[in-house]
Parts: sequence; structure tokens; C-alpha cells
Amino acid sequence: MSNEFLDRHIGPSANDIASMLNSINCKTVDEVVSKTVPDSILFGNRMLVDEGLTERDSLELATKLASENILATNFIGQGYYGTLMPSVIQRNILENPGWYTAYTPYQAEISQGRLEMLLNFQQMIIDLTGMDISNASLLDEPTAAAEAMMMAKRANRKNKSNRFLIDQNTNPQTITILQTRAKPLGIELVVENIQNNDFSDCFAALLQSPGTNGEVRDLTNDLAKAKEAGVLTIVACDLLALTLIKTPAEMGADIAVGNSQRFGVPMGFGGPHAAFLATRDEFKRMVPGRLIGVSQDVAGNPAMRMSLQTREQHIRRDKATSNICTAQVLLAVLAAAYGVYHGAKGLKKIATKVHIKASSLATSLKSAGFELATEQFFDTVTIATDQAKALFEKAQAQNINLRLLADNQLTIAVDETTTEAELLALLAIFSVDGLSDSEPLLSTDMLRKSTYLTHPVFSQYHSETEMMRYLKRLENKDIALNHSMIALGSCTMKLNAATQMYPISLPGFSKLHPYVPEDQTLGYQQLFKDLEHALCEVTGYDAVSLQPNAGSQGEFAGLLAIHSYHESRGDFDRNICLIPSSAHGTNPASAVMAGMKVVIVKCDEAGNIDVEDLKAKVEKHAEKLSAIMVTYPSTHGVFEVEIKQICEIIHAAGGQVYLDGANLNAMVGITRMGEFGADVSHINLHKTFAIPHGGGGPGMGPIGVKAHLAEFLPGDPLEKNSNAVSAAMYGSASILPISWSYIKLLGKYGMQRSTEIAIVSANYVANELAQSFPILYRGDQGMVAHECIIDIRPLKAQSGISEEDIAKRLMDYGFHSPTMSFPVAGTLMIEPTESESKHEMDRFITAMTSIHTEIQKVISGEWDKDNNPLKNAPHTAYEMAGEWSYPYSRQEALYPVESLVVNKYFPPVKRIDNVYGDRNLFCSCVTTQDFA
Repeated sequence: MSNEFLDRHIGPSANDIASMLNSINCKTVDEVVSKTVPDSILFGNRMLVDEGLTERDSLELATKLASENILATNFIGQGYYGTLMPSVIQRNILENPGWYTAYTPYQAEISQGRLEMLLNFQQMIIDLTGMDISNASLLDEPTAAAEAMMMAKRANRKNKSNRFLIDQNTNPQTITILQTRAKPLGIELVVENIQNNDFSDCFAALLQSPGTNGEVRDLTNDLAKAKEAGVLTIVACDLLALTLIKTPAEMGADIAVGNSQRFGVPMGFGGPHAAFLATRDEFKRMVPGRLIGVSQDVAGNPAMRMSLQTREQHIRRDKATSNICTAQVLLAVLAAAYGVYHGAKGLKKIATKVHIKASSLATSLKSAGFELATEQFFDTVTIATDQAKALFEKAQAQNINLRLLADNQLTIAVDETTTEAELLALLAIFSVDGLSDSEPLLSTDMLRKSTYLTHPVFSQYHSETEMMRYLKRLENKDIALNHSMIALGSCTMKLNAATQMYPISLPGFSKLHPYVPEDQTLGYQQLFKDLEHALCEVTGYDAVSLQPNAGSQGEFAGLLAIHSYHESRGDFDRNICLIPSSAHGTNPASAVMAGMKVVIVKCDEAGNIDVEDLKAKVEKHAEKLSAIMVTYPSTHGVFEVEIKQICEIIHAAGGQVYLDGANLNAMVGITRMGEFGADVSHINLHKTFAIPHGGGGPGMGPIGVKAHLAEFLPGDPLEKNSNAVSAAMYGSASILPISWSYIKLLGKYGMQRSTEIAIVSANYVANELAQSFPILYRGDQGMVAHECIIDIRPLKAQSGISEEDIAKRLMDYGFHSPTMSFPVAGTLMIEPTESESKHEMDRFITAMTSIHTEIQKVISGEWDKDNNPLKNAPHTAYEMAGEWSYPYSRQEALYPVESLVVNKYFPPVKRIDNVYGDRNLFCSCVTTQDFA
């Protein structure tokens, strides 16, 4: 066993741990754990997992596995393409903790850098699609299509049809995910040739251009017919193609969806990538996912924030527009940076080169007697030949991957990375000598005439020097883990170690197409096998699916497994899902997506599930009970003693137990949910297993199940009706090496130790803050789990200072706020994790106690109740340099504690006016002058 990495991962030293134990009146770590975790589930470490490796050994093993994946020449396409990530972007964003360790920008004042890049992303999508508004990313293109389907259903209420029409020339993975999403809601999918369709009985239709066979055609007439029939239209499009061809908006579409992967983001064996949904202005308040808007701060300066949908699942719960909580922020940032770096001219140049490669290939094949399935294409050529299968196999034998579209159709897709040598090798498969020169073959009536990317941001940063400085300026505006701890409860902002991050840049992991033959993926297959085994051992489940590419998708997949299980037993009426009032907001939203009816179970004054109310609800709905969704430890930050009884009550009534794995960081190596009664859980790899939050994504939400649910796990997205939830079999596969590395480095004992110190640290922080802020919930023996909730309401009643005022004031102290008003309004939820040192926790504690002292000055009248450092927070550097009109000093405002003298962060804007932003929704780039 090696403790080398464990000593780097655990923040507190042995002396620090002893001091913390003394503070909470415990002699040992074991005593803390035994007082925190109920005896009935305190199983100890039963994981059959190897002990930890050294960092060197872990890197060598990861490199070996990556090398076992075969990087063949790819012409598969089908939504995934080779691309070249500029080194300035790779080095300064992808591999920079200032970008990848940031959290979702709920606290907008300290997130202006990534919000600006997300606004760039939205502007880029708006310009390329021609639409009026775009969101700031979705999980993948099929998910975006599914969200568009649901959005169209909501928007087209006058149309009473329950049929959704899909053009047959659509990528198969998109059709499969639409099937998965439509079935629980009773939506009938019809897949057929939409060309010349009369759209007589459907509420919306999806068309793809370029089609799955590469065909580019003008959809204007079809979209006009749909509009006449009262049908909303969705076009799945290709961003690079849109630099050359007509936009969805120009052809009359209502919604455009797609993926930004080919804008500099590696294929990664399926992800992660930032998809998008863009639409017309009239539907802007129905857009799912994140939407970045421009508001203003209290000084009237432009400032960006998340608009409308900010944490809407926690507000609207089962009536939310979507269950998606995690977007793909880091990937949207990468794609936007690619657009900024290349600009309109650069992107058009890349697209033209790609199209000429495809045109030259098509001309060469046609000259040799091969028949083209379509004469109009962008990057994908489909040939019709009886030799299709033989040619496909001949190519594979030479490590060239093509796509067998049908027994008599072979598809060839080129991209930015395709070389002339690769095209010549491909043509040799077809017994064609030489590559013909060709002009672009797109017809003039399909060419785009409108301008795009005209905002100055897309023309100012084309030299590497300017781009590097621009990215650094944006990074400096934000607080991430490379500046200070982020004590967000229920978010587990732990160390994302460099050694764990390193493998994502290895070509063997990053450059693989998701639909290559399995024998080209042996390194990945071993990694998946290792990870699935480890997650089963951690949770006590019997099987794991790595497919869900977010916690929300894991919830959905788990509920689908439960639904399918009931149906397999003939229980077609079981559709009631019990959810405690304290649950994570995505729980009820996911249950509704899965076709279930939500019934809320009360919690008692101690924050636990009210068992008597649970019994009553179970008795009332026994015949229709499908499941309960329970978070454990609870979102109130305690281990509920009655968890085994809760599981038994549900099982006795024929239901299943879905245990939300959001708080797994408090259980690894100590207890296992699969052994105390849970049937299925999703596992947030971006929390417990160290995938960074990326400023709001990517995440991964694999699900673990007991044996009886294993056959209902998500299947192959290329197979119809497979219950797949992501575009690729292993979801966002290229970030799985991060969690694999985490487990390899910590091993059996290290993961247990991480859990123990997370619990010790939370109790230490709770104890130190208790004299200033009441701890809202504790367990039976006075302990909290891995997080604690402090109650601001009594102080607010006395002073008028709210939890939001404290959150903004913490920015002046250089800290990101804890989770605000969740799960209880008027509170802050704090989770220090095992990775923070006692020194850093003490800095946070000092900041909070200093803020408490400031509140006392408001209560006593020493400070004005409306004009004080808390109400006016945060304070900017510009204010400090200008005329000072506040009734308190600059030092009181900006340097309230001594540690800030050597490490001071200045928020770039003052407090943002959220109401103004929602009333005046503006979601595209503002002029440079507005930021002057």
C-alpha cells in the first residue's frame, strides 16, 4: 500500500486532525464516525478494491491503457468528427484549474469570466443558426433533440396531436434517445421520409441537415408546409456546415439543435461535448438548460448572470421544464474559445477545406464508376454499391473505419484532421488511383449569404498572444479552487488532482470515435471494467452502467429501470413516486420525465423523513407505488437512523428504493447503500470521485443497481428502443479516466480515510461556527454528516441581513458562498470536503465569524441597517480607487481580516440586479464599449 497520494489528497495533517478532534470533543476519528453513522448500517470497509498506487504507477498504467486503444483512420462521422484543439486553448483552459475547478455560476459576481465565454458561446450559436436566442449548452445532441421535442409539446398546446414526426435521414442515436424520452410520456414517435409530407397529425417534426447520409437539401418548403399545418419544426444542424449553407432560421425552423464537438473538442469516445438548443424569441422563456443573460450591477454597469432557469428544479420541482441540472460549461467554453480564436473567416476557411476534401473524394469515386446516393453534401459522401459490406470489411482490415449505412450503402465522412495521404489510402480500398481536384460541389441556392460572428470578440483575438491574455483576463475574474475553498454543501468541491486530470489529454483516450469496433477499444474496455467493479464494491450494488452523462440522466435511467422492472412483472399501474420534501430538485423533475406521479412525504422538525407520514402515503398508494427517491445522508446533512426501516416499508408494498448518490462522499468505505436496502442509485463522479465541476459541467452520473434491475440498465444508443439515455454507450467516456485514477490512487484504505476526514472536517466547521450561527440539523448524537446547515433566519429577523447579503459579503473575503437557501430557505449549507487543510477551513471560519461581528454592529446601530458593508457587498477595486462615499472605511469594506493583505481578490462587478435581468432578457454579446 502507498500513502503517497493519500497524504497529498487529505488536507489536514495528523496534528490538524488531532486539534479538530479536540474541538469536537472526540478522541479518535472512529469515535466521530460511530457517533455520526447509525450502528445499523455501520458496516465498515467491505470493499474488495486494491490498495492505492503511487502517482507514477497510476500514470504509467493510464498511459498503458490509452496505448491499447487503436487510433485507426476514421471516416465514420455520424455526429462525431476529428478536430484540432488550438494549443493556446488546451493549455490555458482545458488543462488550467482556474477554469476546470470552478463551480456553476450561481454566484454571478465572481463568475464573470466564464459567463462572458458562455455568452460568446450563445452568440456563436445564434449567429450560426440564425436563431434569436440560444441556451448555454446541453448534454449531447440527442438530449438536445429530446429537450426540443418536450419544449415543442409545451409550446404547441393548441395542437392536440400526441405524435412526433422524425425524418428517417436522422442519426440513429438521436432516434433512440427520442424513443427513450417519448415512451414514458405516451408520445408516439413516427419515423418516415418527411420530404413532401403533409404533417397532418403531429405536434412537431424533427429534420436533420446535413442528414445522416450526408445529404444537404433546402428544407424551406417542408418547413413551410409544417407551419401551415400548425406543426412546430426542429432542425438538427452542423455548426461547421452552417458557415457555408443556409441556416435553420432562414429555412423557417422554430428550433435548432446540434453539437459543438467539432469546434476544437476531441471526440473522446463519446464525450463530453456541449450541445445546444436555439430558438425564436417567442419561445425564449421555454428554453431548457442554462441561459446566460446580460443584466446590470447596482452601479449600472453591464454584468452577466444565469437567467430564468437558475436552479429552477429547486423552485418548480415536478413542474420544471427539464431535469437537467449540470450543463457542459467547460466544453461550451472550449468551443466558444475555438470560435473566438478562428473567427468567421477562420471557420469558413476550415469548412471550405473540409467540403473540398469531400468534393474531391466524391469526384474521384464517381469518376471510377461509383454511384453517389446524394449529389449535395457538406462533409459526408454516401455511395450506393452492392459491394458496400465487402469494402467496409476491407477498409477495417487496413485500420480504416467507414460507416455501413445499409447493406448497399457506405458512408464516408471527412473532417478538419483528414489528410491527403489518408484520402489516398481510402481510395486505394476502392481501387481508385489518385485524388481528383474538385471545386466545391454545393449548389449556389444552398449557400449561405448572411453574415455571422460580426461581434468584435470574434475578430480581436486571432494572435496567440492576444488570445492567451484574453483567457487570462477572464480567468482572473472568477473564484475557483485554485484561489480558495468552495464550501458548497451537496456539491463536494474536493481536490481534482493533476495526476487524475493528466489522462484526459492522452490521444488514446481523447481521439477515439465512439462507434469504432470494440476490438479497437481494449484499453477503454479494461478501464470500464475496473471502474464498474470498483463502483459496485463502493456501493454494494451488483451491476453498474457508466452511460448517464449527468446526475440528472442517472436519475432518469434509474427510474426507467424501476419502471421497466415493474412492467416485466405485469405491474403496469405502478406510477407513484414518493419524494421527501427535502429532496434535491432534480428528483421530482426526473420522476415526471419517467412518467411518474410525484407524491411528497413530509419531514419532521429534526429534518428526517416523517416515518408516520411515509407509512400513511404508502398505505394510500400501495397498489400503484413504484418507488421512493431518498437522498442519503439527507440533504439536511445528517444520517437518518430509520433508513433501513424506510427501505423495508417501501419493499413491503412492492415498491423500489431509489437512493440519490449526491452525498456518497460521506459513505465510501463506511457503509454501502446496496446492503441497507436501496435498489438503485446514481453516482455523481463529479462529486465523490473527483471529476471537476468545470464551471457547471461536465458531470457523470453512472447508476448502480441490485441484480434484479441489471437487465433494465441503459442499452446501446445505436439500437432502437434500448432505454439508452446518452448518445454514446459510455456517455462522456473521456473523463472516466479521472475517476478511475482517483480510485487507483487512493485504493481501499484511502477512500475510506477520505470519507472519515470529510466527516471530521464538517463537524469541526459546524462546531466552530455554532456559537455564531445555529446549526439547523444534527444527528441523534449531535453530529452532522459531511456537511452542515447554518440558520441565518434568527439573525435576519434581528438585523435585516439575509443569507444573500452574507453570500455577497463573503466575496469581499475572497470566498465563494456556501449553498444558499437549499434545502431550507434562509440558510447556508457548508461542505468542506476532506481535501481542505485546517488552515483554509480556519480562514473560512474567521471570515464567517467576522461577518457575524459585522452583523452585530448592524443590530447595535453602530452601522446603518441599509448602508453597511454587507448590504453593499461586494466591493470592487474601482470603488476603492474612486471617491469613497460609504459611512465605513475602505479597510472595513475591502480588508476586514489580515489574511487579505497578502491574498486579495476583487470581484469585477458589484451586486447584480437579478430582477432587471429577468425583466429585460438580453442573451447575446454586448459591445466592448459597455464594459469600458
